[in-house]
Amino acid sequence: MNIALWIIQVILALLFIMIGIMKLFMPIAGLQKSLPWVGDVTSITVRYIGTCELLGGLGLILPAFIHSISDLTIVAAFGLALVMIYAGIFHFTRKEFSNIPVNVVLFALTIFLAVGRLLLSPL
Repeated sequence: MNIALWIIQVILALLFIMIGIMKLFMPIAGLQKSLPWVGDVTSITVRYIGTCELLGGLGLILPAFIHSISDLTIVAAFGLALVMIYAGIFHFTRKEFSNIPVNVVLFALTIFLAVGRLLLSPL
């Protein structure tokens, strides 16, 4: 179980770090080409979401490198699950139903990771 949790943890961390960096540093016009919703919210909102995703991704992986604050992984996973709930609601209200399965899968993986690290295989 620990190996499965590590695989999920690393994949989620890399994914959220990459997405967070993209939303933080790419020009809004460039982001809008691949993420059409970006044009309908403020740039501050896009940057805030990117910051949350970047910090959440770092929170998933940093405790393993610094061998400290292992509970941060659990908090980061639950935080990213919350971000995915809000993303799913956002896409649902915009009738962007094709985006919701990605949110559901990422939500399920972050919850699995959080519960796994909390109960089954703590760091």
